[in-house]
Amino acid sequence: MHVRASDPGRRVGARDVVEALVHEIGSGALPPGARLPPVRVLEAQLGLSKNTVQAAYDELVARGLLDARAREGVFVLAPSLPREPPAAQRRPAMARWAAPLVEPYPQGGVFELGSVFIDPELLPRERLAECFRAAMRDGGPAPFYHPQGYPPLRAAIAERLRDRGIAADADAIVVTVGSQQALDIVARALQTRTVAIEDPGYRYVVPLLRSLGHRVVGLPLDPFAGLDLDDWSQRLARERPGLLYATTSFHNPTGYSYSSSELMRLLALSAEHEVALMEDDWGSDMLSGSEYRPTLRALGGERVLYVNSFTKKLLPSLRLGFALAPSEAIAALVAAKRTSVLGGNLLSEMALFEFLDRGYYDTHLRELQRALDERYQACLDCLRQLMPAAVRWTTPGGGPTLWLELPAGTDAARLRARMLDRGIALEPGDANFLGPAHLSGFRIGYARHAPAALARALGALAEEIAKAS
Repeated sequence: MHVRASDPGRRVGARDVVEALVHEIGSGALPPGARLPPVRVLEAQLGLSKNTVQAAYDELVARGLLDARAREGVFVLAPSLPREPPAAQRRPAMARWAAPLVEPYPQGGVFELGSVFIDPELLPRERLAECFRAAMRDGGPAPFYHPQGYPPLRAAIAERLRDRGIAADADAIVVTVGSQQALDIVARALQTRTVAIEDPGYRYVVPLLRSLGHRVVGLPLDPFAGLDLDDWSQRLARERPGLLYATTSFHNPTGYSYSSSELMRLLALSAEHEVALMEDDWGSDMLSGSEYRPTLRALGGERVLYVNSFTKKLLPSLRLGFALAPSEAIAALVAAKRTSVLGGNLLSEMALFEFLDRGYYDTHLRELQRALDERYQACLDCLRQLMPAAVRWTTPGGGPTLWLELPAGTDAARLRARMLDRGIALEPGDANFLGPAHLSGFRIGYARHAPAALARALGALAEEIAKAS
């Protein structure tokens, strides 16, 4: 469910919550009987007071649209418009698999205002060190690697996924060198050589796909307006890709997260256009509160190829991720991984298993979510206080980054140069687009730096934007 402020980038009010839910219910996206997020969850995700959320729910109850049941929750009452059967009941299309090659990954910056990484001070290096020491006991790692990944680690990952409502078995998991290698082995093994991706999107996926001989099709994404899935449908019908790659939670670089109704519609498009789905879920476990975001994989079942990573949440240099794949794709993916690296780092995989098995990861996530929430709110406060009125930004509700949109006519390249003169590096936003950019801005990484340092950098940015406007 998305709730947008009537004044983008500013605080959401009770009226905005009411209007959003009226729209969702009237369009049929929220059918009768649908359970809405608890007050405390919506309060945390939207940064509102409990009273504001409760006032919105009370208004909708008074309109006869919702039913508040003691100790059960809040449910939709109003009838929805006639619509097709739920997309989850329509079997998503399956890709065809084969097996082919690779390419690397840069990095850099001064004070990196657009960094997607998390402050190393928030990462559990001491606990990880203890887990590496434990992995070295009793003779250390076995002499030989496991091409598919360390079996106890795959079993632990599968158990965690099942706890999140994602059907998973250890035999369907391939452990990878971060999510980048998961993308690589899928691109190697995929027989259909056209891939659709969000535009803008993760900037290192396009060079990877093109280096492996794929044609790349862009699907425009505007974080301020939501997904135009009718337009996506037309592009899919015209271009006929074999795979659609989507980052459904905390999209990189905009911070956008798909609503439940958008996920369901995407599953329907998969079936309609016979395009397989690959979901990159790198960010959903950075969301605080008692409920995870739904995933395409949970809604669509094993025909959705699911990718995730521990890298950014634990230690960037750890480089451990995984792919949860359809059973018929496993042999091709493992063969592609062998072609690339033969096998992963067994010691790191054993240490990660220790970290999960001891319960350290859940403890760390709770601590990390609190810290990210504090930095997110501090970033929003700075933006509201400092930025010129024409500047907009996304409000992802969590995660490590958001998108800042410049006023029309601002020379972004000149702005980057002036900021670099002040020792602050901005990532070029247009590097995330396949062609001409339909947004004019860049990513702000509020998780990388302490709030005081981030405030100084944002103050400098606000000054330069004001000069350029």
